[in-house]
Amino acid sequence: MKNILKTALQSNPSWLKASLGLAVFISCGLIQGFQSKNAQPYVLLYPANFGSRFVIPADNPTTKEGVYLGRLLFYEKALSARNNISCQSCHQQKLAFTDGKAFSTGSDGSLTARSSMSLANLLWVRNFFWDGRSPGLEEQAKFPLTNEHEMGQTLSESARKLSKTTLYPPLFAKAFGSSLISEDKILKALSQFERTLISAGSDYDHYLAGSYTPTAQELRGLQLFENGPDPTRGIRGANCGHCHGGVKTFKELFHNNGLDSIANDIGRAQFTGQAADRARFRVPTLRNIMLTAPYMHDGRFTTIEQVLDHYSEHIRQSPTLSAFLQKISNESGGKNLALTWDEKADLTAFLGMLTDSSFITNPAFSNPHPVTNP
Repeated sequence: MKNILKTALQSNPSWLKASLGLAVFISCGLIQGFQSKNAQPYVLLYPANFGSRFVIPADNPTTKEGVYLGRLLFYEKALSARNNISCQSCHQQKLAFTDGKAFSTGSDGSLTARSSMSLANLLWVRNFFWDGRSPGLEEQAKFPLTNEHEMGQTLSESARKLSKTTLYPPLFAKAFGSSLISEDKILKALSQFERTLISAGSDYDHYLAGSYTPTAQELRGLQLFENGPDPTRGIRGANCGHCHGGVKTFKELFHNNGLDSIANDIGRAQFTGQAADRARFRVPTLRNIMLTAPYMHDGRFTTIEQVLDHYSEHIRQSPTLSAFLQKISNESGGKNLALTWDEKADLTAFLGMLTDSSFITNPAFSNPHPVTNP
């Protein structure tokens, strides 16, 4: 184990400078035994302030072989019904694993119902999709793979197609101990790769580590981001921390953020059946937010300025509106947040600190296939 850790440290010196400390999670497979006796543990590196509150299934330990296989599958178009799209089509690395569209285009040419979400730091997410319908990555992967308007192919057909290649059976053998390709193994490999998509190298991380000095504007933006407004005490704030507080800039919450008085998309209620969940959606991470436009579950806002305008002046009242957005103002008796133009500019400067250029250029996350399969 010491040799594994030493190798990881030597290969990532610049990344470590951005950390408050190094937290290393060695897959439970070291204790329980890998699914393939020849598989090697994959060391997940992340700052200590990210915490270790995550669960990796005991039957799917993270290994180098499994992660590489999952990376290949992530970029594999044969997993789609018409061999024309892959997971990467809706989750492009250069856009922090989003696609720059309000709605993604499926294998059959139709559009998805909601905007694609960033895949950054999924290791710490417990409920996936905008409505939180899936409690784990392995289960989550089923939906886009098999939905008729996304990749549109049964897992059994995907397994059959991969089995006919010369590339995949040996790789499944290395990762799982058998060249037999199954639906379950496809999901496990994809999940292993997606757990490695850790974004922790932004200027914000460097600032927390004491190795970056923010501009005055960025510091003002950070203060506004963290503060709740209290005009009686002369405290101005943007009230962002309730939902996006903490170093990972998201919380495992679902909120109605005031987009509509009457919602066309009922959000989490579609999954839970509860009236209280109407128009509530999962709080996404703000990491790399300047790269992931358009914004919201329906991509209605094309710029970050429009997002700030919404929270400042255009919150719509409805029965399920988040309590964090009610009766919140920087003005005594005010009916909205009432941020100034300068404050919005300060917030934008801080949000720019969350861009992680190392994440969007990390070769370990890139397409390993020849250029003929972009």
